[in-house]
Amino acid sequence: MTTAPLLAWTSDHITLPLPPSHPFPIEKYRMLREQLTAEGVLRDEHVTRSDEAPIEWLCAVHDEGWVRRALEGALDAAEVRKLGLPWSPQLASRARAAVFGTVQAARAALVHGVAGNLAGGTHHAYRDRGEAYCLFNDLAVAITLLRAEGRVKRPFVLDLDVHQGNGTAAIFAGRPDVFTYSLHARHNYPMRKDTSTLDVELDDGAGDDEVLAALDATVPAALDRHAPDFVLYQSGVDALHTDRLGRLRMTYEGLAERERRVFGWLERRGLSVVLTMGGGYGRPIETSVEASAQVWREARASLARRSRMADGIA
Repeated sequence: MTTAPLLAWTSDHITLPLPPSHPFPIEKYRMLREQLTAEGVLRDEHVTRSDEAPIEWLCAVHDEGWVRRALEGALDAAEVRKLGLPWSPQLASRARAAVFGTVQAARAALVHGVAGNLAGGTHHAYRDRGEAYCLFNDLAVAITLLRAEGRVKRPFVLDLDVHQGNGTAAIFAGRPDVFTYSLHARHNYPMRKDTSTLDVELDDGAGDDEVLAALDATVPAALDRHAPDFVLYQSGVDALHTDRLGRLRMTYEGLAERERRVFGWLERRGLSVVLTMGGGYGRPIETSVEASAQVWREARASLARRSRMADGIA
């Protein structure tokens, strides 16, 4: 039995200059890649440095004026505040690389069953603006390009970040061919939420039992209702109890069980899936890195199970 390679794309070769006190945990991306390769979950030769996404890719989803201003650094003070990151040429480059990584990983997932981006999940970016650390919406760009290429027809966004995927919801509002699912904290950011195809809201303090029960009650039914041909998994781990922005109380064990259920549901339906990282703001940051590593360990296990199924091995 030959297991398909677990292919991943990374953007952490582009250094993002941030003030020392800035809350965005930029180091988690490098730390996760290093941990996964050290464990053997990923092999160095299967991790590719992302190029910058072509401007045409960005403009397939985003307003051309927003793309130009975002790349040139022509954002006004209010837009920079809303974004939450100081503009720099490296920010623009890294945001483009994150989009590139998700698109390439999505293409690879359609071949191998599972692939991922060690970045991305920038679900707060709208067509004409950025928000909450998200300059461009990699999920929306990947969907738009894959559909234009005829590779997918009915994509499904499975967003389990603790913050609602408001930008993704708005971009695909009124589109019956794209299902946007968001499980998130009811009282967390954004305060004014957009409407996904299905929004599942949790109260502050929800723990493993509440989150897993909500998933059980909604994800399989949503998958069966939409009958997708591809899944984009925004695997944010900010529901972890150590997360300073999450306001939920999940444990490592609960998050690991979340991954087992998600990958099991997708395997049983024969659905390919691309992983994107999304949120994780734990204190210390190693807690979020470990939680994200669990996602990738289960992705590796899923590939092995898929290979056994393809070979007719129980």
